[in-house]
Amino acid sequence: QVQLVESGGGVVQAGDSLRLSCQAPGRTFSTYAMGWFRQAPGKEREFVAAIRSRGQTFYGDSVKGRFTISRDNAKNTMYLQMNVLKPDDTADYSCAARLSDWVTKRPDDYAYWGQGTQVTVSS
Repeated sequence: QVQLVESGGGVVQAGDSLRLSCQAPGRTFSTYAMGWFRQAPGKEREFVAAIRSRGQTFYGDSVKGRFTISRDNAKNTMYLQMNVLKPDDTADYSCAARLSDWVTKRPDDYAYWGQGTQVTVSS
């Protein structure tokens, strides 16, 4: 029962960059908001970034200025470019979507989720 599929995670050193991708195999979300969340072991899920259908973006305070969210609606794909990665960015990153073009920071407001991709940043 795949909803969304993330890719691009890996193990990198502090200061490196990664680009995560999120693809929706079963349906289009081109007219709806999508976002990225992350969760480290023992911690609650944290809002990372979100993007509306026309490209307006929102970021969590901890990643603002370092991460960039984007989307290609023709490919039904969303991206998260992560620059200047820090050890505190280590987490499982999940993409999410909702059947609304209104962005929120609450995980419960997003109905469709991927399985997650692990990002590990070493010092």
